[in-house]
Amino acid sequence: MSVRLAAVSSSGIAVHDLITTVDSRPGHRPAHRKPVQVSVRGKGLWTLLVLNAIAATALFLVGGGAGDLTVSGGLMTALGRVSGLYGALGLALQLVLIARVPWLERRLGMDRLTVWHRWSGVGVLWLLVAHVVFATLGSAASHRNSVLSEAEILLFDVPDVLQAAAAMVLLVVVAASSARAARRRMRYETWHFVHLCAYLAVILGFFHQVAIGRDFVDAPLARLYWWCLYGGALGAVLVFRLGLPLGRGVRHGLRVHAVVPEGPGVSVYVSGRRLDRLPARAGQFFLWRFLTRDHWWQAHPYSLSAMPDGATLRITVKALGDASAAVRRIRPGTRVLAEGPYGAFTSKVRIRRSVLLIGGGIGVTPIRALLEELTRTREDIVVIYRVHHLRDAVLLAEMQQLTHDHDAVLHVVTGPSTTTRSDGPILGPQHLAALVPGIAHRDVYLCGPPGMTTSVLRALAALGVPATQCHTERFAFAT
Repeated sequence: MSVRLAAVSSSGIAVHDLITTVDSRPGHRPAHRKPVQVSVRGKGLWTLLVLNAIAATALFLVGGGAGDLTVSGGLMTALGRVSGLYGALGLALQLVLIARVPWLERRLGMDRLTVWHRWSGVGVLWLLVAHVVFATLGSAASHRNSVLSEAEILLFDVPDVLQAAAAMVLLVVVAASSARAARRRMRYETWHFVHLCAYLAVILGFFHQVAIGRDFVDAPLARLYWWCLYGGALGAVLVFRLGLPLGRGVRHGLRVHAVVPEGPGVSVYVSGRRLDRLPARAGQFFLWRFLTRDHWWQAHPYSLSAMPDGATLRITVKALGDASAAVRRIRPGTRVLAEGPYGAFTSKVRIRRSVLLIGGGIGVTPIRALLEELTRTREDIVVIYRVHHLRDAVLLAEMQQLTHDHDAVLHVVTGPSTTTRSDGPILGPQHLAALVPGIAHRDVYLCGPPGMTTSVLRALAALGVPATQCHTERFAFAT
């Protein structure tokens, strides 16, 4: 078996080193193995959502919803009530998706939960817009007023409608800030602050529903249902986003142990008590909050760049913004709060014995941690590290040492993102097939910038790699 440390440029592959070693692994390894854990694709979550939608509809009908159709403007009123109820149900779902419930997060991963949160948020916004429009039209028809006059009366004369309007404005602002074009132009700190307003919007909207909603005022059973639903959703946020990190912070006493330069980046070693009891695995990440005077209120997602050893946790950060650049100035002894671990980007989801690890830029950090874990079981491993220039290759020396010592293959692929080869784009189907023969028989772990991740996933699909063997975590690295 040979270990290749290769840098690949637009002109082809240049093998820098070729080391022949003896394969000490006895016997023939099977190509397949039984999965350690079968990935749950959210069937339980969506089943629960459907059951709640049925319950909300039943309570609406029991509360006299069908009777609205017999009066002037009744159809509009009924549509307004139903869209409002479904919008309220969607807001509760939004809270559950961002609550970081361990049972959901371990099985689905933050990547999938965040995508669902984003797209369900779009649906919720349209439902609430429909609620405003239909409710106003229905009320105008029943009172024989113009739509504009009725809207003014509802806004300024009906209790709690003004706070509902404020909630609607906040949700629109949050949705607008989530658009890709807006997100690219915003600092992370600004984006994070804007999204905190979503909690205020949920609370304002809920109390509007409590105060004047017909499904609350005269319906004790419906009132009990909605209080339990929102109490459970908000409780999950408080427990798992606030209580659990604070509890672990007290229990483990996390502090910065050392800050070590890593070329264009820096590695931070965090120590504490009983870290062997922290359920962290290679490939996962935490939301880190370093309790310095200027940045204690900021939490940022950074992956573990080394396999947890029970004594320290290590992250590696590249200066891509103000917050990540400030990490270099953190002093040893600084207290740390860590929310997590998060992510299903772990070796537990593997279904093949052979593995391909692909990391792009600073997205290599969870790849490096997975490499360390997998080499301890002497798996068949190929690693592709994609960077623009070799000087940008954080942790390259460590990865070279790991692959050299454990009989694995490492390819370092360099060049601008627009670079193409004679047989197609870098990390396109032809290039991947040349680098990794038999790629369809491997599990592939992929972490990097969104554009790279999307293009590589397309190349893997073209090469016949089943989607069940492709594992990504777009939030497993710092941006």
